[in-house]
Amino acid sequence: MISNLLKKVFGSRNDRLLKQFRGAVAKINALEPAYQNLTDAELRAKTDAFKARLEKGESLDAIMPEAFAAVREAAVRVHDMRHFDVQLIGGMALHQGKISEMRTGEGKTLMSTLPAYLNALAGNGVHIITVNDYLASRDADQMGRIFNFLGISVGCNLSQMSHDEKQVAYAADITYGTNNEFGFDYLRDNMVFHPSQRVQRKLNYAIVDEVDSILIDEARTPLIISGQADDNVAIYQMINQLPPRLTRMEHEPKIDEPPPPGDYSVDEKAHQVLLSEAGHEKVEAILTELGILAPGASLYDAANISLMHHVYAALRAHVLYHKDQHYVVQNGEVIIVDEFTGRLMQGRRWSDGLHQAVEAKEGATIQRENQTLASITFQNYFRMYKKLSGMTGTADTEAYEFQQIYGLETVIIPTNQPMIRIDNSDRVYRTADEKWKAVIEDIRDCNQRNQPVLVGTTSIEVNEFLSSLLTKEKLPHQVLNAKQHAQEAQVVVQAGLPGGITIATNMAGRGTDIVLGGSIAKELNAIHADASLSADEKTRRLDAIRAQWAPLHAKVIAAGGLHIIGTERHESRRVDNQLRGRSGRQGDPGSSRFYLSLDDPLLRIFGGERLKMIMEKLKMPEGEAIEHSMVNRSLESAQRKVEQRNFDIRKQLLEYDDVANDQRRVIYQQRNELLETDNIADGVLGMRTQVLNETINNHIHPGSMPEQWDVSGLENALAGEFLLEFPIQRWLDEDENLSEHGLRERIIESANQAYEDKVAQVGVDNMRQFERSMLLQSLDSHWREHLAAMDHLRQGIHLRGYAAKNPKQEYKREAFELFERMLDTIAREVTQVTLTVQIRSEADVEAVEPQENLANVRYQHADYEEALAADADADAEKTAQPIERLYAKVGRNDPCPCGSGKKFKHCHGKLA
Repeated sequence: MISNLLKKVFGSRNDRLLKQFRGAVAKINALEPAYQNLTDAELRAKTDAFKARLEKGESLDAIMPEAFAAVREAAVRVHDMRHFDVQLIGGMALHQGKISEMRTGEGKTLMSTLPAYLNALAGNGVHIITVNDYLASRDADQMGRIFNFLGISVGCNLSQMSHDEKQVAYAADITYGTNNEFGFDYLRDNMVFHPSQRVQRKLNYAIVDEVDSILIDEARTPLIISGQADDNVAIYQMINQLPPRLTRMEHEPKIDEPPPPGDYSVDEKAHQVLLSEAGHEKVEAILTELGILAPGASLYDAANISLMHHVYAALRAHVLYHKDQHYVVQNGEVIIVDEFTGRLMQGRRWSDGLHQAVEAKEGATIQRENQTLASITFQNYFRMYKKLSGMTGTADTEAYEFQQIYGLETVIIPTNQPMIRIDNSDRVYRTADEKWKAVIEDIRDCNQRNQPVLVGTTSIEVNEFLSSLLTKEKLPHQVLNAKQHAQEAQVVVQAGLPGGITIATNMAGRGTDIVLGGSIAKELNAIHADASLSADEKTRRLDAIRAQWAPLHAKVIAAGGLHIIGTERHESRRVDNQLRGRSGRQGDPGSSRFYLSLDDPLLRIFGGERLKMIMEKLKMPEGEAIEHSMVNRSLESAQRKVEQRNFDIRKQLLEYDDVANDQRRVIYQQRNELLETDNIADGVLGMRTQVLNETINNHIHPGSMPEQWDVSGLENALAGEFLLEFPIQRWLDEDENLSEHGLRERIIESANQAYEDKVAQVGVDNMRQFERSMLLQSLDSHWREHLAAMDHLRQGIHLRGYAAKNPKQEYKREAFELFERMLDTIAREVTQVTLTVQIRSEADVEAVEPQENLANVRYQHADYEEALAADADADAEKTAQPIERLYAKVGRNDPCPCGSGKKFKHCHGKLA
C-alpha cells in the first residue's frame, strides 16, 4: 500500500527514467534543423570531430545528443527512415547498459544504430549480437549503410567464415554476428598457439538483439567445443533393441500404493524415465539374452555401471525424444531442432550418449562420443563484456533474472502509436479434435473476410499436421518451420496479404516485420538502387508501386488487421507474447486468440484434471469451449511455475559453472601470458624450485633431525626423475655444518646450474622456444583432463545430498583440490621434461612445437539436462563390454604396473 502511494506521488522507477530520457530527446530534436542543413561531407566530418573530442577527454555521455542527431539525419538520407522519439529513448537505455523492451514493429534494429555509433567512436569495438546468420548479415548490410555513410566500418561474423575473414570482421568498429559464433570464437581464441591466430579483441560493448531468447532461453545450455574420442558404437545398436521390449506404466508409482504394471515410468515435468524393480529384472534378462551381460551378473555390479547409462540413454531416446519435434532426420543424420526458435541446430549434438541413442533409434550413422576441449556458459561469456545491453519485445516477465544474473535493468519503452490490438480470452476444449475444428473454422472465417492470419505452433510435427488439415479443407497457406529455414524471411514478409494464411513454429522469423497488405520494401529498394533510372523516373515508379499497395493495405485494415492464432500455450509467457506481438505494430489494428485442449502438455501436467471435472459436471456438449478469465489466470500460474523451474535450472548451471569459470580465468590468463611473453624462464624457474622442494620434503621432512633424513632415497629420486646426479651424502660428510636449509639451497642451486649448462649448449633462443612449447602442451593436455574430471565429479555430486552434505559446497571443495592437483602435475611434468630432455638441433625444438589440430571438432550447445548431469544413472564411461580391472587400483601419477616405466595416466590409464 505504501509503495503504491509512493509510486503515485513520485512515479515508478521506469517513469523517472523515461522522464530523464525525454529531456535528452528535446536536446536532440533541437539540433535537428542544424543537422538537416549540413552537406553529406559535413555530416560525415562530424565523426572525426566527435573522435577528436573523445581523445581530449570528453565523455560519451557529453557528445550523445549530437551523435544521436547525426545518426538520425544519416538514416533519413540513406534509408528515408527517421528515428522516432521513442527510438531515441530506447537508444539511450541501451547506451546506459540497460535492456530496452520495445513492442514488435517499433524499430529495434534501427534503434540499435544510435548507441552502436556512439560507442564505436571510442575505437574499442561494438558487437551487435543476433539469433541467426540471416539477421546478422541482413542487419550488417542494411544498417551498415548508415554507419559507412558516417565513416564507421562494419564487419559481419558468420559461421563457416575463414580465420582471415573473422579477423577482418572483428577489427571493424562495429561487428554483427550470432551469440554462438561470438562464444565459440572466444573459446577458440583460448586454444591458439600464437597471438596472431586470435580473432577477437577485448570484449568492450555488446548490444544483444532478442536478449530474452539469448540470455534466458539459450543460457540453460553451455557452449562446448569437443573432439572425438575412441569409442565402440556397436553397443548403441545392441541396446536399441531393448526399449521396444519394455512396457510403460499407466501412471507414475505413488507412495504407499502398489506399483502399477509396467517396466518403467515417465516423469514429464522432470523429463525423466525411471525403471521399476520388475523393469530392472527384465532389462537384465534381455541384456543376458543379447550377450551383453554375463549370466547371473547384476546391472549394479561395479563393472556394469556403464551399461545402466546406455540403458537409460536408449529409454530416453525412445520415450522422451520424438522425430519432427525434438529433432529431424536429414540425409541419414539426426539434427536437433531448437525448442525455442524451431530452427535446425546444424552440427550440434546432445551429450552423454543421448545423441548416439537417438541415431541408433532412427537407423542413422552413429557417431562417436566426444571429449570436452573447452566450454563456457552464455552467462559467464556475456558478463565479461565491459558494458552489456539488450533489446526485445518481451523482457519484463524476466526482469528479475536479468537483474540477478547480469545486473541489467529493464526499461519499458512506450509505443510510438497507441496499441489497439484486441487480445481475446483463451478457449479450452475437452479434446484435441474439438480444438482443431475450432482453429480451422477461425482460419476459414478470417480467409473469407480477407483478414490475414498467422498460426503459431510449438513443434514441426503439429505444424505439418495443421498444414495437412488445411490442405484437406482446400485452404491455401504458407508453412514456416525449421525445414523451410532458407525461405523464412520471404514467407514472414508476405504474411500480411489479404486472406493470407501462415503457419509458423514458435514464431520463427522474429526480426522481420509483417506489413499489412504485404511488403513492398524489396521492390522499392530495387528502384532506389537502379543507377540507370533518372530521379523523375524513380519517383514515378515508386508512386506506382505504392498506389498498387494502398488498396491491399486498406482491405486488410478494414478486415481487422493481422489475426494471431495460438494452437497451444508455451511453457514461457514470453514466447506467447512474442507470437501475439507480431500483430498490432505501429498502431495497426489486430487481434489474437489461443486455442487449447485438455490433451495439451501444459494443461495435462498442470491442473488439467480440475478443468476436466468442471466440464464433466457441467455436461458440456462436444465442441463447446470454456472461455473465462479464471482459466487464463490458472494457465499463467502454471507458466510461472515452469518459468521458475527453468530459472532454477539456469541458476544451478551458473553456480556450478562459476567454479569452473574461476579456474578457466586462471588457465586462460596463464595461457595468454605464455603467448605474449618472450621469456618465460622465470616461470619455469619458479616451477622447478617448487617441485624440487616437494621432492626434498618427501625424503627430508622440514624440521626433522639429520638422523631421520633419507639421503640415499633423495639421491635416487633426483637421479631417477630429473637426471640430477648429486653426491648429497658426500656434501654432508665434507661439511658437518650443512643444515637442512643450506642443503635445500645447494640442491636447487646445483639443479639451476645444470639447467643453465644445458641452455648454454643449445642456445638461449632454442631453449626459450622449447620451454614455451612444452608448457603450452602440458597446460592444454592437463586442462582437458581436468575438464573430463570435472564432468565426472559433477555427474555424481548430487548423491552427496543423501549423506546430509551440500552438493554445491562439496563440488567447490573437490573442484579446488582437483585444480591444485592439476597445477602441481603441470609443474612437475614441465620440470621433469626440461631437466631431462636432450636437445641437439633446431629441428628437435620444432618437433615439439604445438600444432593446431582441430580435426573432428564439434561445437555443441548441449541439452541443459545433460549439462547439469541430473540423471542419477549418468556415468562418464561409455564402454561396450563389462570392464575387468587388470591391476590393483593405481594413482594417476604413479608408475604403471605393466612395467613400461611410464606414469599410469600416460600408459594403461590414458584417457581416450
